[in-house]
Amino acid sequence: MHIAINAWFWDRPDTGSGQYTRLLTAALRRISSDLHITLIAPAGVVSNAPDGVTVQDVRMNNRGHLGKVGFEQQAFPDVAADLGADIAHVPYWGGPLQSRIPVVVTIHDIIPLILPEYHGGVLARLYTGLVSATARGAAAVITDSAHSRADILEHLGLPAASVHSIPLAAGVEFTPAPDVVLEREVRDAYALPDEFVLYLGGYDIRKNVRTLLKAYTYVQSGADDQFPLVLAGRLPAKRSARFDDVQHWIDVMELKNVVRPIGWIEEAHKPALYRMASCFAFPSRYEGFGLPVLEAMACGTPVVAAQASSLPEIVGDAGFLVNPDDARRMGGSILATLIQENVAQENRQKGLEQAKTFSWELTATETLAVYRSVLEQAAQ
Repeated sequence: MHIAINAWFWDRPDTGSGQYTRLLTAALRRISSDLHITLIAPAGVVSNAPDGVTVQDVRMNNRGHLGKVGFEQQAFPDVAADLGADIAHVPYWGGPLQSRIPVVVTIHDIIPLILPEYHGGVLARLYTGLVSATARGAAAVITDSAHSRADILEHLGLPAASVHSIPLAAGVEFTPAPDVVLEREVRDAYALPDEFVLYLGGYDIRKNVRTLLKAYTYVQSGADDQFPLVLAGRLPAKRSARFDDVQHWIDVMELKNVVRPIGWIEEAHKPALYRMASCFAFPSRYEGFGLPVLEAMACGTPVVAAQASSLPEIVGDAGFLVNPDDARRMGGSILATLIQENVAQENRQKGLEQAKTFSWELTATETLAVYRSVLEQAAQ
């Protein structure tokens, strides 16, 4: 079987699509050595393909928005067919309208379609309309969670049999095993306190960081300044319809002494950052999957997350799940984790066991089953 994979995001491991493309490709190669995989990307994008994976460069004059659409709609499907691939896999929501070979599309979420703040301008809405139409022509759609699958079925109107929920997994680097040298480096690099609660993620409206800040007013009253809240990730430069002014709310809620924004985090530093945290808080209202929660659990860090969208599928009973609008209960759950060691230890252990139920080998195995099903249907 020959699979051609759209590798547009290969050189963007800081994005969900880039991580997914890289980790899935490597896992597919591990579980099936006879699977022929070709990464198709603009020239120079793929410089570190896994052993046994071939790369097909496409010469492009424009890597902007129009160039991306041209690559998705014409270059990628044409090159995949010309190479004799059996299936073209687009690992993000950007499939072609027409293809000479069957197309599998991974749709991680449909946020631009269902959340009003993310509709964007005219061009963004046109692109959402385009990729919505392309999904309806795909031989199969893969998504990351049962919640996202339900959204896709409701809003895109696809046949239920063609949409497959296949969970993601944390990378092997997310482990509870300490790395003293790395952790000392990370603590010094970000001037981290001895004990802290961690939030790591974006700061757009759906991430619900304002409620976490409100929750921290309760944590502060119960634990004083003993456990600062570390906000990892680049804060938005200014407030907009999609981005809250986090620094403004820190000031208004008088949390300057207990909340520490530390800015952008290097990918290699993330496992150590999770391990050093006393608790990981993730209040997001909507996630296609919510990988940071799984990464934290895989590192042995107790989790407090929102009982919203796909997050309960990941956390299960291995952490606190709270209403994303209930700042008081969110704060109470964080406090319980910080001051009741038996609670923290139970959730650490449960989190580690829960994280083990997810693996990239499982993701790749289920993806390979989708490929085989598509080929069987095409042969009928």
